Amino acid sequence: MHGLEKSKGNQHYFKVEKLVFATNNLHKLQEVRAILDGKVNIRSLSEIGCFDEIPETADTLEGNALMKAKYVYDRFQLDCFADDTGLEIEALGGEPGVFSARYAGLEQDSYKNRMKVLRLMKQQTNRKARFRTVIALILQGEEYFFEGKISGVIAHEPRGEGGFGYDSIFVPDGYEKTFAELSAEQKNQISHRAIAVKKFADFILSKEH
Repeated sequence: MHGLEKSKGNQHYFKVEKLVFATNNLHKLQEVRAILDGKVNIRSLSEIGCFDEIPETADTLEGNALMKAKYVYDRFQLDCFADDTGLEIEALGGEPGVFSARYAGLEQDSYKNRMKVLRLMKQQTNRKARFRTVIALILQGEEYFFEGKISGVIAHEPRGEGGFGYDSIFVPDGYEKTFAELSAEQKNQISHRAIAVKKFADFILSKEH
């Protein structure tokens, strides 16, 4: 266990020294490390010797995130967290949602996923959408959840070279640029994942006092 239990008067607290991020997505890993800015030591799956394809078969973002975190915790007994993110489009009844990564097929091809969304949205005037991220944290055997979401609209065509996933077709409210056209620093200030990670980080850091 990588929470270091301490006591201070009648108060008990622990310093969270290391956390495993249960993901094989290097883009997510880099993004979360950038948002946390060294406040928490994040270890990747490869750094703990886990090279498994972790199942994501739940029907909710919360369920998938917890499934991934529990997979690592049960096998390695390490404090860990995982996230799941979905793009929820109003005109498509909330799709792709929990199926965002594999919307166009099990191969999880981001380009095909984007093209499927644009094809389905071609005749739609209602282009409202939101990104939602849920983080599941297992810390000293306890489970915690943190959510971040941001609303916006679906662009008519891909724009921008940055980001990953659906970033090039999502324009956040209050902006004219897609996530992919914003700098990484700009995106990491406002994104759904940033909001969830900041809540998560505030919680982790509060455990140290």
